[in-house]
Amino acid sequence: MLNRSAFSTALRLAQGFPVLAITGPRQSGKTTLARTLFADKPYVSLEDPEERSFADSDPRGFLARFPQGAILDEVQRCPDLFSYLQGVVDTRKRMGEFILTGSQQFGLMSNISQSLAGRVGLLQLLPFALTELKDGGLLPATLDETMLRGCYPPLYDRPVAPGDWFPNYVSTYLERDVRQLLAVRDLSLFQRFLKMCAARSGQLLNLSALAADCGISHVTAREWMTVLEASYIVYLLRPHHQNFGKRLVKMPKLYFLDTGLMAYLLGIRDADSLATHASRGALFETLVVSEWVKRQFNAGQVAELYFWRDNVGHEVDLLIPQGNQFMPVEIKSGATFSNDWTTALRKLSALFGDAALPPGIVYGGDGQYVREGCQVVGWQALAQSVESATH
Repeated sequence: MLNRSAFSTALRLAQGFPVLAITGPRQSGKTTLARTLFADKPYVSLEDPEERSFADSDPRGFLARFPQGAILDEVQRCPDLFSYLQGVVDTRKRMGEFILTGSQQFGLMSNISQSLAGRVGLLQLLPFALTELKDGGLLPATLDETMLRGCYPPLYDRPVAPGDWFPNYVSTYLERDVRQLLAVRDLSLFQRFLKMCAARSGQLLNLSALAADCGISHVTAREWMTVLEASYIVYLLRPHHQNFGKRLVKMPKLYFLDTGLMAYLLGIRDADSLATHASRGALFETLVVSEWVKRQFNAGQVAELYFWRDNVGHEVDLLIPQGNQFMPVEIKSGATFSNDWTTALRKLSALFGDAALPPGIVYGGDGQYVREGCQVVGWQALAQSVESATH
C-alpha cells in the first residue's frame, strides 16, 4: 500500500491512549491502515453477522478472546460493546490495546463520548492526499484526470475505472448508510439531493433553496446534510467572523471531500468533458480545500479552516489559522496568472493587519513563484505547499 501521511499520527496516538479510533468515509483505507500498522493484533469485522451476533449477545465473552487487544472493524454496529470495552481497558491499563474503525461518525463518536471519553485517540482518515499519490508514483499526469479520478484508494490499487466504481460506491455504501441513519423511503430523491449538493460544491450553503430545488422540507435537507457531513462525503467550511466594521456572510460553504465523486454526480465521465465543464473551477476549488482538510486530519487535528466574505462580494477562499494569525489563500483554476487574483488578498491583508500572514495563491498551472507579494503555487506543487503552509 502507499505510505499514508497518517501513519505517524496513528502510532503516536496508540502510544498515549488505550484505544485508537480510526474513522472516515467508506473505502478510504481505514482497515488497511489498521492492519498494516498493527499486524500483530487479531482482526474482527463486525459487519460479519456471526461476529456481530456474538458481540451483541455475549460482549464479555467476545472481548475475552482478545487478551492482547484487537482490531475491531465497523465497531459502531455493536453499540453495547463500548461499555464493556471501557471496563476491559480500565482494568488492563495498556496503551494501544484496541483499534476501532468506523465509517459513520454518528455511531462511532456518540458511543465513544458516552463510554470511552478520555480513553480514545481519534484519527480521521480521508482518501489519498495528492502528496501520497505523488510519492507513490500514482498521481495522474494532468489536473483534469486527477479531478476526474479523485483519490479513493480502490481507484489506484485495482484496475477499475471511475465510471464503473462510483455508481457502485453510491448505491452500495452511501445509500446503505442512509438507510441505517434515516428513514429514507425514496432513494431516487436522495440521489437527486446528492447531485444537487455536488452542483453547489464551492458555493454558500442555502439549505432553504436546496430543499426547494429538491422538493423536500428544510428539516429533511438539514438532516440529510448532517448525514453527508458525518459520513465524510461533504465538508462545511465556516466563515470567519472577526468584526471589521462590515457585515460578513454567516452561511458556510459546501465542499465535497472527493472530486471524483463530485464529478461522477455531475455527470462528467471523461477528462475532455471536464476541461470545458462549467463546474471545472468549483472542482478545482474543492480539490484544494479537501487537501487542506486531509493535511489537518492526517496530523490528528480538527479541520480548523475558514473563508472570508463581506456583504459586497469581496472573498478569500481559505483562511488557515496559525497561532493568532491567518494565512489567506486564493484558489484559481486558470493556468495563467492574472493580476486581479490578488485584489481580495490585498483587501483582507489590510483589514487583518498584523494578523495576516503573507498570502498564497493555488492555481491550475505549473511551478512556484512570487508575484505581487503572493506565493503562487501550481497544482502539482500543492502537496508540498500544504505540508509547509500548515506548519
